[in-house]
Parts: sequence; structure tokens; C-alpha cells
Amino acid sequence: MEIKRLNEAQLKDALVKLGSSESVLLLSDKVYELYDVVCDGIEEVLTKGEFKEYNSINPLVILLYILNEFIYYVRVNNIPQLKYRELLNDDNFFSFIASIVCDKYLTNEQLNYKSEAFLNKFNPQISTLSLYLNFCLNILNKNLQFDKYNRLIKDMLRNSFSLAQCIENLLINGFDVEAFSTWRTMHENECIIYCLLKNGAQMVESYLKHIEYSLAYRGQIEDKNKVDEIFVEIKANMKKYDLKSKDMKKFIEYGYLFEAKGLTFNEDFKLNFRDGVEKVAGLSNYSKTYELSSEIAHSSPFLIYSNRQYYFSITMINLYETFFRLEEVFYELFKKTSSEEEVARYNQLRNVYKRQLQVIYKQIGESFRCNFSKAQRRDNKSLQ
Repeated sequence: MEIKRLNEAQLKDALVKLGSSESVLLLSDKVYELYDVVCDGIEEVLTKGEFKEYNSINPLVILLYILNEFIYYVRVNNIPQLKYRELLNDDNFFSFIASIVCDKYLTNEQLNYKSEAFLNKFNPQISTLSLYLNFCLNILNKNLQFDKYNRLIKDMLRNSFSLAQCIENLLINGFDVEAFSTWRTMHENECIIYCLLKNGAQMVESYLKHIEYSLAYRGQIEDKNKVDEIFVEIKANMKKYDLKSKDMKKFIEYGYLFEAKGLTFNEDFKLNFRDGVEKVAGLSNYSKTYELSSEIAHSSPFLIYSNRQYYFSITMINLYETFFRLEEVFYELFKKTSSEEEVARYNQLRNVYKRQLQVIYKQIGESFRCNFSKAQRRDNKSLQ
């Protein structure tokens, strides 16, 4: 077995394209020598037939392993640039790096574990949603000018769409159960967004204040006097709502719910997620699904022994439903900061791709109903 290798000129060109520093470019001859030795080692192992099957050898990936190992070593050991060549001329170090790169390339690239996935990133179920998420995230990452209220909504939308991308990546790598437990965090984020949207600026101010409370409670504020002031404020507000010392953590996490319009504490909401945030958000129909996802997140037997197809399906269903709602929130925010032309272009994208997502969502739901009994479907109330 013989690797198709880069020659020395090609390797130097690759170093330039990879953005290598001047100090590394000056060592391209030694890097090539190291690369050549690593290729020899990989060839030797593969020629022995220890791998029944192997992926095609990617010379750039080998080079990236070499560069990252070397850069990590010199940074951690505070080695000055003037000593780089001397280091690479050391036979022990040279062999050390070559051996590590061979091991990592063969194990991570040839023996890397892959769980069988139900779809890949090119499938429209994923690729269409990816297109939408990338568009939204690119807009949200721009330096848009918002007031405090809309800036918080923008930041929370960005977190939600990033979580959606994370869920997609887990699904296409075959981690369906883990993807479902990640949806739990996305759902929590969405519920907070809806609480804020329903109750306006006053709740936003309170939510931001409770973030500060949480930072103080978790020891993330260094100014001791500031922390003392915050705890005096927390205790005064707890007294106002007739809360006890044992309720402090719940108040810090959920106390902003006291700004919910027309709702009474203990009658209409409590200081927790399911009877508080989820209820105030108007998304209690997801309570059972959220409970199931929480059991997985807390490493119940469901995490270990589960029907992957079932969790793949309910993850896709709930991911789509959450996205549909949050896209509406994004759309309203987008219109506030965009020109008529930009909004018109986005409407064209919506007309094509949102319609495709809705068709895909319907198909997933029909498949779910066909493949699983009513008892199994009870955890996904949105499809009943």
C-alpha cells in the first residue's frame, strides 16, 4: 500500500494556504521531513494488513495533525521561535511527534467510531433546515443595532439556532438519543423567549436582573461589595413576595416570572420550569415530551436502552416545531432592521424553503404515526 504524497513544493504551498506563521514556513523543510516519516509509518501499518478496510489517505489531514501537535507542544512548553529548528533537529523529539501523529491519524481517521445514522447531511430533512439556520445565524451574528429588549431576544434566538445546528450534527452522526436530550435545552430557551415576548420590557428588565443575581450566587462576580449589595437586594425582593430562605435558588432562577401579566403566583405559576416558565410561555403541551427528554439528560435507563428510530423521529418532529415558531420570531426581528429589498429576498427564501420544511414535517409525522403505537406516541402531544 502506497500513499500518494505531497512533494516538498506542494507541502510548502499547503502551509501557506493553511495560514501557517512565518516561523513555521521557515521550517518547511523539517516539516516535510516529518511528514515523509509519518507517511512511511502509516504505509507500514496498512501494508501489514492490520486494517481490513481503510479510508483513502488524506495528505492534508496528516499535515494538520503534524502542525497542531508541534504548535501545541511549543506553546505549552514556552519554547521560543529561535529554538524551533533546534527542537526539530532533536531525534528524540522528532520521533516522538512522528509516533503521536501516526497513532492519532490511524486511530482517529481510520478507526474512528461511527454510529449508524438514519440520514446524512445531504438529505433534504437536514440540508433544507441547515440552509435556513445558516441564513438566520449569519444575520444574527451581524452587529445589528437593537434596544436592550430586542438585543436580548436576538442573542437568545442565536443560542436557539446554534442548538438546532448541534442537534442536526448529532443526528447525522447517529446520536439520536443525545440529540433529543439537547432539544430539551432548545425548548427551555424557546420558552424563556416566549415569556419575554408575551410580557414585554418589564420582564426583560427583571430577567436581566436575575442573570446578575445568578452570577453573584455562582461566585462569578469578583467585587465583594457588589455581591453583598446584590444579596441584600435579593433578600428584600424575596420578602416582598413572602418567600423563605429555602426558596432563594428558585427565586434567583425563576423570579422574573413575577412580572407575568395578569398571573398570580402559586395559582397560575410556580417558580420552576414546567409549572412556571413553560406554563407562562403557553407551551405546556410539551410537558410530557420535556419530561421524557429530561429523563434521558439525567442518564436514566432510557439513555442506554432505547429505540433509536423512535427518538430520531420525535427529535425531528420537535426540532421542526420549535424552529417554525422561532423562525416567526426571527422574521419579525429581521423586518425591524432590514430594507424592503432584503425583506423581499427573505420572503422568496421563505416561500420556497419553509414550504419544503412544512411538507417534510408532515411526512415525518405520518411516518411516526405509522411506525409507532398510540402508547409510544403519547410523549409527543403535538401529533395527537
